[in-house]
Amino acid sequence: MNTLVRAQGLCKRYGKKPILKQVSFDIAAGRIVGLIGPNGSGKTTTLKAILGLTSFEGELSVLGYDPRTERDALMNEVCFIADVAILPRWLRVCDALDFVEGVHPKFNREKAERYIANTKIDSKMRVKAMSKGMVVQLHLALVMAIDARLLVLDEPTLGLDIMYRKMFYQHLLEDYFDENKTIIITTHQVEEIEHILTDVVFIREGEIVLQSSMDDIAKRFVEVSVDASQKQQADALQPLDQRSVFGKTTMLFDGIAADDLSQFGPCKTPGVSDVFVAMMKGSYQ
Repeated sequence: MNTLVRAQGLCKRYGKKPILKQVSFDIAAGRIVGLIGPNGSGKTTTLKAILGLTSFEGELSVLGYDPRTERDALMNEVCFIADVAILPRWLRVCDALDFVEGVHPKFNREKAERYIANTKIDSKMRVKAMSKGMVVQLHLALVMAIDARLLVLDEPTLGLDIMYRKMFYQHLLEDYFDENKTIIITTHQVEEIEHILTDVVFIREGEIVLQSSMDDIAKRFVEVSVDASQKQQADALQPLDQRSVFGKTTMLFDGIAADDLSQFGPCKTPGVSDVFVAMMKGSYQ
C-alpha cells in the first residue's frame, strides 16, 4: 500500500508546553482519514506540520516531500480548507476564481464554475454579502477544482447548520474524492463524519492513542448490554468503558471476541463516537 504521509516521532512545544509528544502515524493513498481529538489535543498543530506551516522535531514525509524544506513543491499537490473563512470581505467570486487560476497550475476553472452554478452564489457577489455556508461552498468549489493528491480539512463545517454540514460532506464524496486522492479531516464531532471515513487516528494531549481502519474498529471493539446479574463477571474482563441506563449496564470491550462476550448479553459493534468518548474520558475535565 502506497504511503502518502509518514510521521515518525513528531514533537512540538510552545514555550515549555508540549503540544505533540512523539507522534507517529502513516496515511495511505486513496483513504479518508479522521484525525480526531478534543480541543487542544494537537490536531491543528499536526496539520500545520503536514502543510509546512510550523516547525517541529522528528521526521515527516508528505507525498515524498519534507514540508520544512520543500513546501513550494508540496503545495502544488495539496489543498487546504481551514476552520475559519480567510477570504477578504471585499473579494468578488469572479475575483477569487481569477486569483486561484493565476496561482495554481492544476486549477480547473470550468469545474469550479459548474459547482458554483448549482448554488445560490452569483459570480459578482462579494464575500461580505455571503452567509457562512455560502463562503464554505465557495471554498469547496475552489478546492474541488484543483487536481490535488491530498486535501486537508481543519474543522471544515465549524459554525454551519446541519443542512450545510450534510451537503458539504455529500459534495466531498460525490464531486471530489476518488481512489487517486486522499483526504485528512480534523474534527471533534465524530458522529458527523464516521460514515465517510476509511481510517481514524485519535489524538489526546499530543499523543496518538488509536490508529485504525474502520474495518478493524468493527473487529476490535464490542459493546455489550449486560444484565445486572452478570455485571460482576463482566467487570472482571476489564471493560474499556461502561455506562448504566434503565438498570442495564452497557460495557465497551477492546480486543475480546463477541462470541466470548455474548454470555453477558446482546452484543453489537459500537460507533466510532462511542469508542472516541471511551478513550477520551478525562480529557474534558
